Amino acid sequence: MTISMTSTKIRLIIGAALALLITIPSPAQKKKNVNYDESKVGTYTLEDPLTFVNGRKVRNASDWEKRRQEILGIFESEMFGKMPEAMPVYTETIDDAVTLAGFGHRRQVRMWFREDHSGPHIDWLIVTPTWVEGPMPTVIMLNYNGNHALLPDPEIVISEGWFRSSEKFGVEDHHTTDKCRGILAGPQTHDTVYPIGMLLARGYAFVTACYADISPDPDRNEFNDRAKQEAFARSQGVFELWEPADPQRDDNTTSIAAWGWALSRGMDMIEADPLLDQSKVVLTGYSRLAKAALVAGAFDDRFPVVVPVQTGGGGVPLAKRNFGETITTEVDAFPHWFCRAYDKYAGHEDTMPFDQHMLISCVAPRALLVEGFNQGWFDTKGEFLSVQAASPVWKKLGRGALPKGLEWPIPDYDTRAIGDNLGYVRRDNGHGISWADWVWMLDFADRNLGL
Repeated sequence: MTISMTSTKIRLIIGAALALLITIPSPAQKKKNVNYDESKVGTYTLEDPLTFVNGRKVRNASDWEKRRQEILGIFESEMFGKMPEAMPVYTETIDDAVTLAGFGHRRQVRMWFREDHSGPHIDWLIVTPTWVEGPMPTVIMLNYNGNHALLPDPEIVISEGWFRSSEKFGVEDHHTTDKCRGILAGPQTHDTVYPIGMLLARGYAFVTACYADISPDPDRNEFNDRAKQEAFARSQGVFELWEPADPQRDDNTTSIAAWGWALSRGMDMIEADPLLDQSKVVLTGYSRLAKAALVAGAFDDRFPVVVPVQTGGGGVPLAKRNFGETITTEVDAFPHWFCRAYDKYAGHEDTMPFDQHMLISCVAPRALLVEGFNQGWFDTKGEFLSVQAASPVWKKLGRGALPKGLEWPIPDYDTRAIGDNLGYVRRDNGHGISWADWVWMLDFADRNLGL
């Protein structure tokens, strides 16, 4: 009998064996061991997104779709866990009124997943410009602080989900309150702003829901025990719709997969709404919700434009660079974001049969703009190199790849790396989604959506 194994399978077996030797460091060790020195990055090898696991090359668009599914399977089994299946959605409009002094129209739509309207639900806020006749282009994203934090309207429902501690945003006993109503709607007094009026002025509708409706998101300081942290993240929200996590599996559905799944259910809603143009949708998010947006955009090809903002580790930056945020720090602080299979690569990134350039390549041939943050923890060089490594996929599919002739570093606010269908841009200042991010996003979307 002859046994044949690909190099990728061998590396997976080696990685599993190494997992037995891994010890996750304490927070103090974790902080001490973070690398910010380019000279210590070392050499690494990136897998070719245009080459199948068996070594066959992608020749055409049909081949690419097969390779894309192969890559997505890797990310399901090795990083984000199983992406839940789609299911029917049942919606009810619970509020319908004008907002922003009549410049916008506000709807609140409650989404259930059972016909009898029992069990988990997601409250979506839809704001449309009153001066535009549908169907209209739409920006969709999840938010952290509740829909009521994005507009000052007293009628906006306050999320009933579980929130991380935040006196700044009016969280009391892990529940959000009226204290943060409209706090992110106006002048940029925080690192993040939701300029809904600007979006409406440019002809876009805005669709959002609070991620706390979907899955609680406890940080390590909320739970000292990893198992309890993971279990709590799967104890509420849409996780009630699925079978409990199987302790024998290392690819159980994660919070990031659940948030991404919810964005796809938001797309289901958009498709059924005559005011919203399903062919002209921009998917975005920042930080951990940028990871979720990227996962949704990679797995669901109905999103024509994807713009992840400041994803941090586990999003766009290359893990194999071992710079700034690493797999070790990720799984230590946020084990509910990643499946247990991902643990084995902490400190052993060289054994990975994949890296983040492969995830972002799964957006191709659709439009992708990566917006970065010039801070070491976020490894903006690793972001750019990831986009650069994925660029040949867009070229292979006859789309505009990353502009040629660009050398690192790309200066802050330099837009030369924003190509027709694939781009990269970064800025300084705070971590969040700023006015600059929104302008770059909408300009890129306008070109790709033919507006």
